[in-house]
Amino acid sequence: MMMTAHGTVTRRDALRGLLWPAVLTLAMLPILVGLGVWQLQRLAWKEDLIASIQAEIGKPPVPLEQPADAWKELGQHEYRPVSVTGHFRHGDERRLFASADGAMGWHIYTPLETEGGNILFVNRGFVPDALKDPAARAAGEVEGQVTVTGLVRKPAAKGAFDPDPDTVHNVWYWRDLAGMTGSLPEADRGRVLPFFVDAAAEPANPGGWPKGGVTRLDIPNRHLEYVLTWFGLAATLVAVFAAFAWTRLRDARP
Repeated sequence: MMMTAHGTVTRRDALRGLLWPAVLTLAMLPILVGLGVWQLQRLAWKEDLIASIQAEIGKPPVPLEQPADAWKELGQHEYRPVSVTGHFRHGDERRLFASADGAMGWHIYTPLETEGGNILFVNRGFVPDALKDPAARAAGEVEGQVTVTGLVRKPAAKGAFDPDPDTVHNVWYWRDLAGMTGSLPEADRGRVLPFFVDAAAEPANPGGWPKGGVTRLDIPNRHLEYVLTWFGLAATLVAVFAAFAWTRLRDARP
């Protein structure tokens, strides 16, 4: 039987003692359930994304400019395999800070003057920091007409912790198409296509650098774990409160 300095705890006292625990439980429960529902929605979104990526990359590459405005439709499908012919403007390459296999380096984004008169930023692939200077990988600075095969990639948004690009030293931190476009001569900006293409790994560039095929396709999906975590916490909260309330009421005097 529950006792106080004044004697036995009554059921009314026990109920009063449950007031604030009940309020806190009722306040926390919708938050935990809401987080679980949100993760369920994220799970559905991620599964749809992975399915759409797999559907796109399984298609054969199609010409980006045949007919001339084919890019308008193809550019809306991220990860769509495409091919495009033109010549690179190596002097205007942009370098995006990246890593591969634990090594720090750069993704090389080079404008391609296409046969159709457009400009397409192509992510030619990764180079380690030691090969940041184009002179150190001169064999890969291919001249003349080339045909690039790769995947359509949409521009990225700046992350909360991404620093601003250092245009003076040609350092970029996210797929900033607007910034890269703005860094070109003004006469060229209106010809830039509104997406990137990540070059495929094969055929490899002469000298092996940049190393193509850098598109990340193993999209992590741990949302089901998060769903179980939040709903599990909600269930635990209810169980703990129920056990606490039952104990107090069991030992109270009617």
